[in-house]
Amino acid sequence: MKVACFQMDVVFGDPEANAARVAERIAEAGSRGVGLAVFPEAVLTGYCVEACEAARALALPVREGPKHEVAEAPESVLAIRDACARHGVHAVFGFAGSDEAGLYNGAILAEPSGRMRLFRKVHLPELGLDKFVAPGNDLPVFETELGRIGILVCFDLRVPEAARVLALRGADVIVLPTNWPEGADFAADCIAPVRAAENKVFLVACNRVGEEGGFRFIGKSGVYGVAGQTLAKAGCGEETIEAELDPALARNKRNVAIPGRYESEVFGSRRPDLYGPIVGGDGA
Repeated sequence: MKVACFQMDVVFGDPEANAARVAERIAEAGSRGVGLAVFPEAVLTGYCVEACEAARALALPVREGPKHEVAEAPESVLAIRDACARHGVHAVFGFAGSDEAGLYNGAILAEPSGRMRLFRKVHLPELGLDKFVAPGNDLPVFETELGRIGILVCFDLRVPEAARVLALRGADVIVLPTNWPEGADFAADCIAPVRAAENKVFLVACNRVGEEGGFRFIGKSGVYGVAGQTLAKAGCGEETIEAELDPALARNKRNVAIPGRYESEVFGSRRPDLYGPIVGGDGA
């Protein structure tokens, strides 16, 4: 599986312009044999709003059907779907969304077949768009012809249980569209590779760059291997990074340091009976 992160700036409140740029990069990805193209959080819309009314004005009407399938979407989203179909590329991209239930922070997995599936950000900081949206209520893993893909969005990475659930559900790769601003270097440089290593999965984090609403975004997109090693890393400007991933490595959850002498199972050593406080138990 060849993956690419398209670290880019975003035009606030102009989904058509952003979609056109995303579609151009999908075409580039297809010409280079990339199977999975990843774009930043809220790449279609922008993120930095200070009031609920502004969040509503920013949001795209994307409606979800059964099994996370996108049932209805505006032209900006459909343009990306069509680009994926033309160029044989899977893509993950973020946006501010709205439906009959209200506002949400979403990411879509679009496939060359035309299929689109929606993930809603689960863990919300008190910042920008996320101050005005409802959290998602599921951590799905999507079966694709490339492998099993799980999605988290930005702050979801900070909660270790989210990545662990995706790994337990069989994810080969966790894709993270993100908007890391100044001050988030620790997440970019440390938390992302640790989540890959502790779950023995690939992790693909795509951040944005530029300035919006008084925030400057730091870039530092990265692709990390199943041992947490850096496979590709971006700087602080617009940039594309690529890496080759082998899903078979993520499906082998046994670590062998010295054969027969020093081996361990990533999940086999877990003690769920001791983890009651994590899921709200009293720890007794």
